[in-house]
Amino acid sequence: MSIKENYQTIKNQLPSYVQLVAVSKTHPASAVQEAYDLGQKVFGENKVQELMEKAPLLPQDIQWHLIGHLQTNKVKYIAPFIDTIQSVDSEKLLAEINKEAEKNNRTIRVLLQVKIAAEDTKFGLEISEAKDLFRQYRDGHFPHVEITGLMGMATFTDDEQQVRNEFLTLKGLFDELNQLQTIHTLSMGMSDDFPVAIECGANSVRVGSAIFGRRDYSK
Repeated sequence: MSIKENYQTIKNQLPSYVQLVAVSKTHPASAVQEAYDLGQKVFGENKVQELMEKAPLLPQDIQWHLIGHLQTNKVKYIAPFIDTIQSVDSEKLLAEINKEAEKNNRTIRVLLQVKIAAEDTKFGLEISEAKDLFRQYRDGHFPHVEITGLMGMATFTDDEQQVRNEFLTLKGLFDELNQLQTIHTLSMGMSDDFPVAIECGANSVRVGSAIFGRRDYSK
């Protein structure tokens, strides 16, 4: 199916309160433009270099989300324009984002990425680390970032119950932190598991291949 058909299929499955982050990694700027022309304004990229190559070619009102693992030495490249960094997985990274945001005289929205999957390949904070970082943030550290919520990736498995349990773990942490200070975004679910994520409380989903088609990693 075309990007238009795919996009409309996904949008029809999403409740009105769920934000769609269209993940455009490995897809050309022309594909992003096509989705933008259909009304999509929020796009996610995994790699800084690819984001830096695409952003200048596309409309300036796109809200770019960095959703992949971010090295501290690359924060400075995206700090001037990034809308949200979803993949904050260490205190060191959060401190660097805060520093670069201050240099650019802006506040950068971030999500704390929490490790909920059983796979060692997934990045993320342990729950105790996420709580500690949030406490520091509430105490006035990192004044140039705004922690707007949490992000997590479930294990890549056919065991739906395991995926559901992992999402519910993150929802539990989200509710706990939300009692301390209001946060808005619970980013869970991708092309294969976003319906389950929404059932478990996600209000932001990251969908790529179900919109743009299979990725070509040879490029």
